[in-house]
Order: sequence, then C-alpha cells, then structure tokens
Amino acid sequence: MVKGRVHRYGDNVDTDVIIPARHLNTANHKELAEHCMEDIDSEFTKKVKEGDIMVGGFNFGCGSSREHAPIAIKESGISVVIAKTFARIFYRNAINIGLPILESEEAVNGIDAGDEVSVNFDTGEIQNLTKGTTYQATPFPEFIQNIIASGGLLASIRKEK
Repeated sequence: MVKGRVHRYGDNVDTDVIIPARHLNTANHKELAEHCMEDIDSEFTKKVKEGDIMVGGFNFGCGSSREHAPIAIKESGISVVIAKTFARIFYRNAINIGLPILESEEAVNGIDAGDEVSVNFDTGEIQNLTKGTTYQATPFPEFIQNIIASGGLLASIRKEK
C-alpha cells in the first residue's frame, strides 16, 4: 500500500517527454531522475517527494522502447503510475524494472493534481483521500506483485535462486 500526492499529466505522454533523449547518455538512474518530465513540467523534480503518485491519461508511455522512462519515474520517487491506458512496451518495461502501474479510467477522471491518493496493490483499490472517493483497478496477479516487490524482474529471478 502506498499514499502520496498526485502529479497529473494528460494523454499520449511519450517516453521522450518522460526523459528527453538528450539525457540518455547516462546509465545512472539518479541522473535520469533529475531530468524526469522536465520538458512538460520544469518544476517536477523540485516538487516530487518520495511516495508521490503520477496520474496520466490514455496511451501513457508511448514512443520508444527504452527502459529509461520508467526508471526515471521510479528513481524520482514516484510510487505508482495510474493511467487510463499504457503503451504496451512501457507497461512491460515498468513491470520489468519494478515500477507499479495501474489502469483505471474512472480513477484518472476523478483525481486532480495535488490530491492525496492511496493505493492498495493487493486489492487494486484506489482511494482519493482528498475527495473521499474510491475506485477499482484490476490488481496484478501474485507473480507480478512479486516482481514489483522484488524491485524488478532480474531481482525477482535472483531472489528465486
């Protein structure tokens, strides 16, 4: 379960906006996080706090197949991304690096920037604590929850050995 303040974005937020290509010359996750969302929200890295929540519209994470985008989001302190829909490669990359993501059009429609939201990963329940509303997303199956809890796919494989 996580609880945080919402940073909200619209439809078709692509991976080049999440982490601009000019910053892809590093593999350092903290450096990537320093530039997360800077082209559409220059204040994001100053405002984001550990545990905060990112909310997006349709087709969140469209664009390139690089894992840099979900890495930058996770390393910035975001605990979960909730969107109406995710681009499939971003969805897969997020799971692979251990970034929780949930799809819920209803929740996105009812959540505003700055709202305080809690998410229960076991049940898929999303509560907007600011407005007193509750939404339902489909929770991940246990094996995906284990991947996320382990910090990503490779970490979960190492853990199993």
